[in-house]
Amino acid sequence: MNDSEALEVAFDDDVSGFIIEAIQGVAGLYEASNQFLQKAQDLCEKHQAVFILDEVQSGAGRTGKFFAHQHANIRPDIITLAKGMGNGFPVASVLISPKIEPWHGMLGTTFGGNHLACAASLAVLEVLTKEELMKNAATLGAYVASELEGFSAVKEVRGKGLMIGAEFDFPVADLRRKLLFEHKIFTGSAANKNTLRLLPSLAVTKQELDQFFEALKIELKT
Repeated sequence: MNDSEALEVAFDDDVSGFIIEAIQGVAGLYEASNQFLQKAQDLCEKHQAVFILDEVQSGAGRTGKFFAHQHANIRPDIITLAKGMGNGFPVASVLISPKIEPWHGMLGTTFGGNHLACAASLAVLEVLTKEELMKNAATLGAYVASELEGFSAVKEVRGKGLMIGAEFDFPVADLRRKLLFEHKIFTGSAANKNTLRLLPSLAVTKQELDQFFEALKIELKT
């Protein structure tokens, strides 16, 4: 991740495609730099490889823009999207660039075009727009990052918008249990066992976030 020289060495005309999360989710909220993503796009164009962005966790407004890769001003050939686009309803989609010419039989699906899933997704888009939830994600995401950086036990804050990872100087499993059972606050884990993963509702309020920070202060005894 973020080693542009190694990426260039790895590419040749045998590479058919390159897939990446602009912000890694379960891995621990590590971000691909704008330079790295732009380099990947350039190499895909040079070697005629397909540039694919996995936006399953980071899409649908979570980072303050509809897609996380938009922060890097790039345009992938294929985008995968799910989770947030249905707000809990099981739905997913694949977005394909117009430069990839479609042909009959290109895509096969068992549940594709499900009317209920489409209605749920349209409702999510309407609420995102009407309630300005992407703006809320950007504004409160900056607030969360700022507050987390004030804790001495937090060594690094990663992510964008309301897709945030806080890396502590200790494994967070016990902290997560205390937040859940003592304060009724659910947080996420990551492959990096010292990282607390935060992905609250895009409609979260500052008051609700402050409840989390108060609970965190109690458990960290700060």
